[in-house]
Amino acid sequence: MKTIGIVGSPRKNGNTEILTTHALKAINEEGIETELVRLAGLDIKPCSACMVCKTGEKCAIEDDLFPIYLKMKEADGIILSSPVYFGSATGLMKSFMERAGYISRLNGEPFRGKVGGPIVVARRAGKNFTFAQLTLWFQILGFFIPGSTYWNVAVGRDKGEVERDEEGLRTAWNFGKNIALLIKKLKN
Repeated sequence: MKTIGIVGSPRKNGNTEILTTHALKAINEEGIETELVRLAGLDIKPCSACMVCKTGEKCAIEDDLFPIYLKMKEADGIILSSPVYFGSATGLMKSFMERAGYISRLNGEPFRGKVGGPIVVARRAGKNFTFAQLTLWFQILGFFIPGSTYWNVAVGRDKGEVERDEEGLRTAWNFGKNIALLIKKLKN
């Protein structure tokens, strides 16, 4: 059993990565292997609507997306996490979601029945919209989405600031525990 956390922040080791790592530790504590995947520094282009993915599980755009897509197919659980940029997920995360979503939807829906959900970090506002934006991606692709003790959001601007958001940390931890619980129930 494995869960991957895909961080859509262009900033390495920032608040979004800290919070995602925290949730992954909760999952790992339950005996499930975890892996953190950073989109930062990778070349992930937006979808061009060429529809090559309709002809097979592939993408005409040659960049860093497809190896991550293959990891997602193998995983039992997937977390997508993003900071809020101008009231929305980062462009990097949106490009990733568009292309991974199209490829999967047009090729047998390999994510259907997997466990997943979002984590969002904001300086102040935009958390709820970004949380909903990511949640809708999981819903349309047929994931099972566990809850937590609150929405999986936290507050932080400067690197490390999210570690002072006790409720955000607790929510991410409980989300991780619920991912692990649901994966185990689905596997048995």
